[in-house]
Amino acid sequence: MTTQTSTHAPLPRLMLGDNQFFGVNHMSEERARAQLMRFQRDDAIADVLATACELGISTFMCTTHDRMAQVSDLVRADPARYPGISFQPCMPYAHKYANAVTEDGFLGAIKRFLPSDGLLGTTLRGAKSVATGDVDGLATLLVDAEMKMFEGLSTPVIWLQNVIVDLLVGLGMDDALAVFAAHVENKYGAQAGFITMNLPQTLDALDRAGVVNPVVCANINKAGFRMSGGIEAYQQALQQRPFRGVAMSIFASGAIPPREAISWICQQPNIESVVFGASSRASLTSTKELIDEYWVGPRPLGAQTAA
Repeated sequence: MTTQTSTHAPLPRLMLGDNQFFGVNHMSEERARAQLMRFQRDDAIADVLATACELGISTFMCTTHDRMAQVSDLVRADPARYPGISFQPCMPYAHKYANAVTEDGFLGAIKRFLPSDGLLGTTLRGAKSVATGDVDGLATLLVDAEMKMFEGLSTPVIWLQNVIVDLLVGLGMDDALAVFAAHVENKYGAQAGFITMNLPQTLDALDRAGVVNPVVCANINKAGFRMSGGIEAYQQALQQRPFRGVAMSIFASGAIPPREAISWICQQPNIESVVFGASSRASLTSTKELIDEYWVGPRPLGAQTAA
């Protein structure tokens, strides 16, 4: 397997996530329901993106939820409203495929999500992959299917969701991670990103796969919230392992006050970017101001970390 090395531009220090738009909150079901009701309309999501761009937060790390196709249409239709915006798709969105397979069968589901270019060739490639058990071919086909909705938009990083990353790591299918990295680099000129619930084990797998200096996103917060393996193992990885870290769940779903959470995360070594959820101008503004206050940039490997 060819070694993949990240040579792309630095990540933005702050990226907007999309959990709040689809009713995902790990601490409060009531708040999750309220958010889901608020963002029933696609233009409500687009309004938050426009506000974020106005404040200088122009990177949107989002799932490939069906509604992202409509949101992408809104952005394409009025680019001046979203200056400098880029999308960082996170795939696959498992529920979408499960529903499609139930309704249309496997090949029907693939055809539903095909990219517009090379319809016949892609269909034949999908049929061959099914017939021969070509897992790599199916994987790259599904990536292309997921990318259809982002045509014409900037997508500098394409992420593999933790549900797949952690499954592949657990099964020891390290080469599949390299296949993903090579495909998004060669076809889309993008960096491959890997989301995980177990940072140390995923870094081990990426090392074995030959993915050099990978972009990896994991829960990283002062409380150790949803950090499989424990906060000490994560801090050791941050201090000693060569990778480009993206921190999510820095507020531990509201358990850590914003200033305390951001002050702590900005002291950790090897953090290149933070992804967070926000749905109001006040929340977007306050988070950006705190990041600007405490950010010291990606700290080098071996940097001392405050307790």
